[in-house]
Amino acid sequence: MIIGIGVDVCDIARWEAAAARHPGMVRKILTTVEAAMPAQSQAARFAAKEALYKALSGGEGLSWQDCEVVPDEAVSAAVRFELRGSVARRASELGVTRVHLSLSHDAGVAVAMVVCEG
Repeated sequence: MIIGIGVDVCDIARWEAAAARHPGMVRKILTTVEAAMPAQSQAARFAAKEALYKALSGGEGLSWQDCEVVPDEAVSAAVRFELRGSVARRASELGVTRVHLSLSHDAGVAVAMVVCEG
């Protein structure tokens, strides 16, 4: 059963400009590994976290650092979320047993789609 869905887009140039003006923003939103990636990948990960919060019915009280986009060892070139802390608790409260994630970036835009299943 689908518990929630979320989608988000992020303009890569806008992300780069915001990151240059507010470096603390990057450290707040992205993990150390995510922050070391190129701007298009950072923007995609920001969009992924926003989409996840939408799929979990809102992000209030959730820590950006409690979800990380990591390589999916089971599927070549795919990614998945690693949930912990506040985000893992919220997913558990909603009965989420599986989170599907798809990322893409092209033409200056990053997009993420999330489906929470339970």
